[in-house]
Amino acid sequence: MTLPPPSPAVASPCIKVCVLDARQVCIGCGRTIDEIAQWSRLTEEQRREVVDRARQRCGQAAS
Repeated sequence: MTLPPPSPAVASPCIKVCVLDARQVCIGCGRTIDEIAQWSRLTEEQRREVVDRARQRCGQAAS
């Protein structure tokens, strides 16, 4: 049985505009302060979920 290729690693959505709004959400990437702090400990699936939520917060369509 052949295994599917591994999924590519999820890159950080950080765009180096690190400013938090009143809700503690980064205006650059759309992640919450907690999501930013936990990023290095998240699984790839959890990172995909964070990126999707961040895109929604920024008003971008998730791909």
